Amino acid sequence: MLKIYYDNDADLEVLKDKTIAIIGYGIQGRGQALCLRDSGCRVIVSEMEGTPNFEQAKQDGFSPIPASEAAAAADIIQILTQDHVQAKVYKESIKPNLKKGKPKGGGLASDSQSQKALCFSHGFNIRFKQIKPPKNVDVFMVAPKGPGALVRRMFEEGKGVPSLVAVYQDATGEALKLALAYAKALRATRAGVIQTTFEEETETDLFGEQAVLCGGVSELIKAGFDTLVEAGYQPEIAYFEVLHELKLITDLIQETGISGMRRRVSNTACYGDLTRGPKIINERTRKVMQKILKEVKSGKFAREWIKENEAGRPNFNRLLQEGDNHRIEEVGKKLREMMPWMKKQ
Repeated sequence: MLKIYYDNDADLEVLKDKTIAIIGYGIQGRGQALCLRDSGCRVIVSEMEGTPNFEQAKQDGFSPIPASEAAAAADIIQILTQDHVQAKVYKESIKPNLKKGKPKGGGLASDSQSQKALCFSHGFNIRFKQIKPPKNVDVFMVAPKGPGALVRRMFEEGKGVPSLVAVYQDATGEALKLALAYAKALRATRAGVIQTTFEEETETDLFGEQAVLCGGVSELIKAGFDTLVEAGYQPEIAYFEVLHELKLITDLIQETGISGMRRRVSNTACYGDLTRGPKIINERTRKVMQKILKEVKSGKFAREWIKENEAGRPNFNRLLQEGDNHRIEEVGKKLREMMPWMKKQ
């Protein structure tokens, strides 16, 4: 049964005496670190020296340190590096520093005072066993459903981004309380935090990226563009019709749902949607989606991606370059110059 947590379900006092290490000061790392600090949490940041993210952390008032030092000093270690490097960072810098810390002030301490915890915002490395935590640490997930910049902006506006929460390992019996407190420090509990599992979050996330959000959409756009150009239409007109206007539609869907979008476009567009859409995304397409989901669940995709990284990404780089060379990119670059309001400020 669906379980959603809100502000009253979480207690920031749980984090009062905790030090939180943010490993990786990218977009999500920066957003979370700033929100945690502004919520009164003790935050330390780890980032590679000499990188733009390292300089950004310094500009934001942090003093970045190596991951091993951050892990040793922290009670909660949030790993926000990219998926393909998390296992290496964990093995080399975090795992050796997961022993219980000495209580502040000396003397004996309870497990809750000195226990380490691992935090994630995506379950890939836990789900596919690239990271295997020792049994004596809590392992939980707080996954905002939005990029770090949005997490930060909503926080500054006194709002929050809906998030997911999951507990993989509850060594102390307090892992969920810890996770909810962390979510509250991001103000996610103001919007609502949905309980899930590492398995569910990872598998649905990978499937969504591959079949719809990235893979499905980008291939559909290119296929539509190629169809129009091959039929003799101007590439610029094709670009506007199958790519540029897509944002208008996705914004409507995000704001009002598919049904709301259909009632906000022309009746002609709506009728075309209802009668022709199922011919594009047909039963064969759905069977391919089922196959992709099976590859995610079985770990086939994860093994392929891990092997690709170990080999130096030859297929990844080749396919990325081929995509860059598609005619739609050349056309789009030219047309976007006509729209200065789209340029990054």
